[in-house]
Amino acid sequence: MKLHSTPTQHYQTVTAYDEAGVEINAVRFAHSLIVLPEVAPAAWPPRSFDELTAEHFAQIDAMSPDVVILGTGARQRFVHPRLTNVLTSRRIGVECMDSRAACRTYNILMAEGRKVVLALIFENA
Repeated sequence: MKLHSTPTQHYQTVTAYDEAGVEINAVRFAHSLIVLPEVAPAAWPPRSFDELTAEHFAQIDAMSPDVVILGTGARQRFVHPRLTNVLTSRRIGVECMDSRAACRTYNILMAEGRKVVLALIFENA
């Protein structure tokens, strides 16, 4: 799906996505990654949902977000609370959704000026 441009183009914006990857500002990524509005996308180690560990969420905690949007692939899956405890104990919201919904939600929150982290898992990489 292609998304329309907005006045937020100087931020890291999801411009397209499909089952195999995502475009951030028209640059294609086909591996798991972390996206923040004002920082270039960074590779994220988990290659599958089942590989997620507390350390992966500690990496996100170091970015001091207000909310984390976790894209879990083609279907919505929920991460065990013990993995996200480092975030939730500091009142950082963690929302799990399928990756398409995660991309749309990230763009909305980013456009509102929220300090949001988009964490996407692509298992085909």
